[in-house]
Amino acid sequence: MQVVILCGGKATRLYPLTKKNPKSMVLIKGKPFLEYQIELLRKRGFKSFLLCIGKGGTQIKKFFKDGKKWGIQIKYSEEKKKLLGTGGAIKNAERLLEKEFLVIYGDSYVDFDFVKAIKFFHQNNKMGLMTVYKNNNKIEPSNVEIRGKHVIAYDKKNPDSKMKYIDYGVSIFRKEVLKLVPSKKFCDLSYLHKELIKQQQLLAYLVSKRYYQIGTLEGLEEFKQYAQKFLTKSKIKC
Repeated sequence: MQVVILCGGKATRLYPLTKKNPKSMVLIKGKPFLEYQIELLRKRGFKSFLLCIGKGGTQIKKFFKDGKKWGIQIKYSEEKKKLLGTGGAIKNAERLLEKEFLVIYGDSYVDFDFVKAIKFFHQNNKMGLMTVYKNNNKIEPSNVEIRGKHVIAYDKKNPDSKMKYIDYGVSIFRKEVLKLVPSKKFCDLSYLHKELIKQQQLLAYLVSKRYYQIGTLEGLEEFKQYAQKFLTKSKIKC
């Protein structure tokens, strides 16, 4: 399955680290964060990648090129005139997308059983899937409510007490869902999630292992500690 990584944000919360570099290229132990992501996903069996880039995209393209160095294939979709948001970036990349694709944020490090999640998606024959983590407001405010196999509510800005889960940062979609996303307009990925919820088309896949993110200085420091402990060459598990 094709992997889409969203790498086009402004990353203002990491300033001044991102004054000259995109967030995904922030160095951790001498390697850009995006390289950690790609190495993990390659080890989990993914070979086809599409990077949605914006500010600083030239740096990303110059470093990763076509992906051959990592044994994968990389294509690029660039937002040249204005940022379109996470949902708009995927719509902008429509011509490069395969019939089914997995989406991950460019500041998230998540390691779980991707194969089981994809199998669950195929078995249940819906248009989309959101991975969720039972957070109970621990890492960040919980923003997802599920019932059985489905997400029934999702709100990042106004979460309520019924929401015990959080968006884990990985989604799977059929390409047809892009009919729900407006063209050439700013659109957050949460808009697409909510549209699928209305149609009872968004599956919930529960993940038990926590995620890491570098969207904030605190999150960056947490990932640095995780990388120091677990991502040395002798400890990486394939």
